[in-house]
Amino acid sequence: MTDQPLVIFTPSGKRGRFPVGTPVLEAARKLGVDLDSVCGGRGICSKCQVQPSFGEFSKHGVVSREDALSDWNAVEERYKSKRGMKPGRRLGCQAKVEGDIIIDVPAESQVHKQVVRKSADTREIVMEPCTRLFYIEVEEPDMHEPSGDLERLCAALETQWQITGAEADYSILATLQTRLRKGDWKVTVAVYQAAEGATPRILHVWPGFHEGGLFGLAVDLGSTTIAAHLCDLQTGRVIASSGIMNPQIRFGEDLMSRVSYSMMNAGGSEEMTLAVRTGMATLVETLAKEAEIDPALIFEAVFVANPVMHHLLLGIDPVELGQAPFALATANALTLAARNLDLPFHPAAQVYILPCIAGHVGADAAAVALSEAPHKSEDLVLMVDVGTNAEILLGNTTKVLACSSPTGPAFEGAQISSGQRAAPGAIERVRIDPVTKEPRFRVIGSEKWSDEDGFIEDAPPISGICGSGIIEAIAEMRMAGIVDPGGLIGSAEQVGTSRLIPAGRTHEYVLWEGDADTPRITVTNGDVRAIQLAKAALYAGARLLMDQMGVDDVDRVVLAGAFGAHISPKHAMVLGMIPDCDVDKVTSAGNAAGSGARIALLNRSARREVEGIVRRIQKVETAVEPRFQEHFVAASNIPHASDPYARLQAEVTLPKVSFNAGGSGEDGGGRRRRRTRA
Repeated sequence: MTDQPLVIFTPSGKRGRFPVGTPVLEAARKLGVDLDSVCGGRGICSKCQVQPSFGEFSKHGVVSREDALSDWNAVEERYKSKRGMKPGRRLGCQAKVEGDIIIDVPAESQVHKQVVRKSADTREIVMEPCTRLFYIEVEEPDMHEPSGDLERLCAALETQWQITGAEADYSILATLQTRLRKGDWKVTVAVYQAAEGATPRILHVWPGFHEGGLFGLAVDLGSTTIAAHLCDLQTGRVIASSGIMNPQIRFGEDLMSRVSYSMMNAGGSEEMTLAVRTGMATLVETLAKEAEIDPALIFEAVFVANPVMHHLLLGIDPVELGQAPFALATANALTLAARNLDLPFHPAAQVYILPCIAGHVGADAAAVALSEAPHKSEDLVLMVDVGTNAEILLGNTTKVLACSSPTGPAFEGAQISSGQRAAPGAIERVRIDPVTKEPRFRVIGSEKWSDEDGFIEDAPPISGICGSGIIEAIAEMRMAGIVDPGGLIGSAEQVGTSRLIPAGRTHEYVLWEGDADTPRITVTNGDVRAIQLAKAALYAGARLLMDQMGVDDVDRVVLAGAFGAHISPKHAMVLGMIPDCDVDKVTSAGNAAGSGARIALLNRSARREVEGIVRRIQKVETAVEPRFQEHFVAASNIPHASDPYARLQAEVTLPKVSFNAGGSGEDGGGRRRRRTRA
């Protein structure tokens, strides 16, 4: 019934209408939303915590009001008073649907918790941290030469370590005298100095000799995931890595949806800033627990982020980034106190945020440039940081160009019928026999393929398909002749397999039949279209940079990002995600943005380097370039409407099929015949 409230769950995007009074947990179960409940909805376990969102969501066409859920009840109050519950959270088993509502399922409430695959690589970094430890012996006070304890401590730093003009954070004063006397005037001091010649800042004083407990955090603040590496500032070793879904997803999966939310909702920007800072606090807590350290021992952090996330972290309304000329509040690198961002670090901890390149190309792209150094390459290299918003760099020792391309969340598994983000049970690898059209696949959490003995016993329950899985599935379907160049899936009769079933006016391919415990997983024409749009945007951005550079080819391609690191180069080329190139010249850089953040954390000279790199990069704005749309349209075909992809064709034969209405099946795909109205 149309008068039933609409319930939309994020980050899954699943939605449905339910009668007034339906418990949120029941709605989640009926939609197949991943919401935990150990006690079966009896209000005992508190595993089903959810976060309702209120306001106007233009992306979903929904106005979510504060009376859209039933009132807070005694069960929720009892749990909150005994164990505590984060502000705004509700218990899914107690909150009942009263109106249209957006409900976020936090990572800790999901059965299949997110696997954020942004791990640190093992690259070598020259250690030159901003924060270092210095052991000093301070002169005791003398009535005949009166001076303060702080002044004598600074004098000791100068005479014993040649650190001149040191200043102390205010938090030092309250404990300084006690610690000097406890250490018998021998102390270890943590000193922060941003660059050679910069004013040194005393962050902490330990009594006696202290040789451990100095940590820093490198954070890749993405629009979909937040990943961080906790590093020992003395050794450079990564002692813990973790990641969470960006809690801002409930305000919109793509950046422009979040800008729109800020525009259309009073206080929307502040809501999103609070969400991301709260998410960071949760992530810090997780990392500290894993490393078994006190978060107060984190003295530094480095952040990289796209411009919208950059502004929201800083508490800046991103509205200007949503309209030409896409002006940043500041593009420069920033150094500020962690307490200004409400981060649960040491009271005197310092934060460095890398510079942005332009309004749509942020500090994450700058971090990729620092990590992968296209400006030092003799080859012409194309670097693509694949994500919800792709950052693209093209350059060599002569010149470096940069742009961003709005690929959307399809590559992350969103907007896909059976899609989900990378978690145990998600299909991540697919192969299809070109003769029998039979599939086999691998899921996250198992090393076995689906046609191997013991797969069912070894693998987690199959729950959906993630980004790398949908890319490989569609590329394999193209190579097997199941989908034509225009993106149309053929029928069972046209292709010769019963795995193709009707779906309205189109067809879908059954990848997994499902069983009593897991749903059927299919690839629909809507899925193919979502990937076509995303990959066309990616290709168009890269091609636009090549036009600006005046070249038709690149020497090599580097795929970066948490998702880019798991893309098969061959399948990416079959789809036409990137320009034609020798497949063996397409490599993965892993999480290059995260690596750039770690470099900047552990080497202060690298901060000056990246600031210089950014000044040299030339920005290309895709939003105002007329050829972007031209490239986008041509790139919508698989792999491309006009580029023959000669290098790819030398290694992979793509069937010449067409499944247009009335098509012969042999012409390679043209326009679909228009239907005329009766």
